[in-house]
Amino acid sequence: MVELSEEEAAVADGRDGAGAAMAMRIVADSARLLGAPRLLPIASAHIDGALYHGDSGTLFAERLVEGGARVAIRSTLNVGALDLTGCSRDRLPEHERGMARRMMDAYRALGCEPSWTCAPYQAGHRPALGTDVAWGESNAVVFCNSVLGARTNRYGDFLDIACAIAGRAPDYGLHRPENRAATLVFDVGALPRSFVASEIAWPILGSLFGKSVGNDIGVVAGVDAHPGEDALKAFGAAAASSGAVGLFHIAGVTPEAPDVATALAGRTPSATIPVTAEMVADARSRLSTAQQAERIDAVAIGSPHLSLAEFERLARLIGGRRLAVPIHACTGRHVLAGLDRLGLRKPLGEAGVTIVADTCVVVTPILPELAGGVLMTNSGKFAHYAPGNTGYDVLYASLAECVESAVAGRPVLERAPAA
Repeated sequence: MVELSEEEAAVADGRDGAGAAMAMRIVADSARLLGAPRLLPIASAHIDGALYHGDSGTLFAERLVEGGARVAIRSTLNVGALDLTGCSRDRLPEHERGMARRMMDAYRALGCEPSWTCAPYQAGHRPALGTDVAWGESNAVVFCNSVLGARTNRYGDFLDIACAIAGRAPDYGLHRPENRAATLVFDVGALPRSFVASEIAWPILGSLFGKSVGNDIGVVAGVDAHPGEDALKAFGAAAASSGAVGLFHIAGVTPEAPDVATALAGRTPSATIPVTAEMVADARSRLSTAQQAERIDAVAIGSPHLSLAEFERLARLIGGRRLAVPIHACTGRHVLAGLDRLGLRKPLGEAGVTIVADTCVVVTPILPELAGGVLMTNSGKFAHYAPGNTGYDVLYASLAECVESAVAGRPVLERAPAA
């Protein structure tokens, strides 16, 4: 039985209109199914449900609009199915395109910010340490919990917008401090420091972490220095894709883990996983489904969406050369102004980079339809989802290897630094 406050019960009974009532009832019923005794107020939301997967999602959002619903808190929007900036073109059929546009319009009508990014934390949506929020999208959730130290569960499509309208979420799971402690240790201390400090390490380690811990909470030990937010973004995205990770700790790096003992809340870990070079090599191998590829047909980066710093590195690596194979670089619209300010958008386009904003190539058909195509990526999340979502086989590589391969028109793999 969920105990609703007098205010919550009044909203559920229709005091604020049919849309708000439906949202509150959805949140309350979800809390009952999850075993939560009550609802708790939340400070913000990030909405994953605005991505078109079928007409029912559009009709649901429009019903909320027709019922007069509006979000009660700051609510940013995850990627949609369309690039509304016009940077890239998709291959959606006419009906699906129309319904996807209607869906995106409906979420804006509900009062959500048209951010259209899977990395809202790069666009200024950064809830404070200890704040309760309701975020959707697996990489956004794990970054919010782990790197920012705010508190959210992995909210699925449509429950996320219901929470945003109600301004409430079920009081269970990772909202509760006692459920946020690590239960096992993932020790990378034996790996070469040059590897741990490299860009290519973090998607691989994230993929291995997710596979190793599942939906448990682990603390990473043996990291000597803060690897930077882009590395943590890549780690969390890969971990959330290969496992059901909603929260990780890195001793000495993330805010709830000044050391291993604190992350474990003083308890003995259920397991300690000493990560070896052989485990890393196996994890890297599993990220590729086209390891013996002699050609590549496309390169895609930006899952999660590229930061401005990552675009600057991309431009340096290309160095004014012309790409033989296009690079699809996915990002949020908030980055476009920065690219223009730095004078990077035009030269990147002239080199052969296709910027994709508001969406990404794994959730909507942008890549050419090609049977047996090979996609190279530096994203652990792309590597996990691309074969099923795009039909392309995947070749995982570093960003530098992606650029050199795009210039050469064939795989150029240095395999360095090694673990």
